Amino acid sequence: MFLINNNFKKISWSNLFAQFAEQIALSAAPLVAVLLLSATASETAWIQTSQTLPFLLLSIPAGLIVDRISKRNLMIGAEIMRAISLITLFLLLISSSMSLILLSLLGFIGAIGTVCYNVASPAYVPTLIPKSRLISANRWLELSRSIAYSGGPALGGAIVGYIGAPVAYIVATTLSILAFMLLMSLPKEAPQAKVNRHILQDLAESAGFIIHHRYLRPILLTAVFFNISWFIVQGIYVAYAATRLELNAAQIGFTIGIYGMGMIAGAFSLKYLVPIMPYGLMIVLGPLGGLIAAIMMLLTICFPYVYLAGFSYFLFGAGPTIWTIITVSLRQSVTPENMMGRVSAFFLTTTFGARPIGSAIAALLAVNYGVESCLWVAVIGFVIQLIILLISEVPRLHHLNEAV
Repeated sequence: MFLINNNFKKISWSNLFAQFAEQIALSAAPLVAVLLLSATASETAWIQTSQTLPFLLLSIPAGLIVDRISKRNLMIGAEIMRAISLITLFLLLISSSMSLILLSLLGFIGAIGTVCYNVASPAYVPTLIPKSRLISANRWLELSRSIAYSGGPALGGAIVGYIGAPVAYIVATTLSILAFMLLMSLPKEAPQAKVNRHILQDLAESAGFIIHHRYLRPILLTAVFFNISWFIVQGIYVAYAATRLELNAAQIGFTIGIYGMGMIAGAFSLKYLVPIMPYGLMIVLGPLGGLIAAIMMLLTICFPYVYLAGFSYFLFGAGPTIWTIITVSLRQSVTPENMMGRVSAFFLTTTFGARPIGSAIAALLAVNYGVESCLWVAVIGFVIQLIILLISEVPRLHHLNEAV
C-alpha cells in the first residue's frame, strides 16, 4: 500500500505544514488590513487580488519549468520564498512599518511560492504512487489540505484577535520551515531528460490536449466560473462579516474555519461515495455544493446570522473537495507523464488565476454598488458553472477507466 511509502508520507506532512502556513497568513492578512490599517471592503478585495494574481501570471511558466527541472528542488525553492515573505511581514508588524501596499506586495511574493509548490506537487505525486492508488493518495493530500483550511483560519483569527498579528506570522513561518525540512529529506530525483522543443510548441501541445479532451475541457471551464464566483465572495467576506454581520476577528476566523471542516467531511465521504456513486456524478457534487453555498450566503443579507454564514462555508468546503480529489485523479490518469506539469499549470492558471479576477470584480462592485451586489453576482456565476458541467459528457462518466 502507498501509505507505507515513506516518501509519500514526507510529501503529505510537508503539504500539511505548507498549507497550514499559507492559510494562517491568508486569514491574517485581511484581518491586519481591517483591524490595524482600517481597510475598506474594496481595499481588502484588492489585497485578495494581489495574493492570487501570481496564479494567473506565473502558473504556466512554472509548469514549463516543472517539465524541465527537478520537481523536488522547485518545491524546496517555493517554500523558501514563502518563509521569507512571512518573516518579513512579521518584522514589518513589530516595527510598526506595515502598510496596505507592503501587505499586498509580500502577499504577492508568498503566493509565487505557493504557485510553484502547487504546480510541482501534482506532477511529483504520480512518480511515487501507482495509478491505481491515485484517488486514495489525492484523498489523503486533500484531507491534509482540509485540516489546514479548517484549523488555519480559525487559528489565524484567534491569534490576531487575542494575541496579536505578529505571532500569527511567526507560527506560519515555523510551519513553512518544517515543510522545507521535510522536502529537503526527500531523495534527489533522476536527472530530467533534456527538452529541446520550443516553449510555444510545448504550450500549444498541452493547450490542445485539454481543449480537445471531452472531460478536461468542461471541467476546466466549470472551474473557471466557480473560482471567479467563489472569490467574489471571498474578496468581500471579512469586511462584510465585520460590518454587516458584526462579527469579531475570532468569529470571522471560526466561520472561515468551518470551510475546512466541510473539506474534511468531503474528503472522508469519498471513502463511501466511490463504491456506490458513478464517477461523473461525484464531480457534479462540487459545482452543486458551490451554488447552494452561495445561496446560503446571499440569505445573510436578510438573515444576518453567524450560523448561516458558517453553513455556507461548510458547503463551500465539502462539495468542491470531492470535486478536487476526483478531477485531479482523472487528470493524472489521462495526461501523459511528459505533459503533466504543463497540463497542471494550465489548470492552475485558469482556475486559481480566475481568483484575482473574482477579487477585482468584488472590489469594483463593492465600491460602486455595495457588498450585497457581490453576493448576487456570485450566485449568478455559480448557476453558470453548474450549467456548463451538466450539459457536458462528464455527468455520464461511470468509471475512471472509461476516461483513459
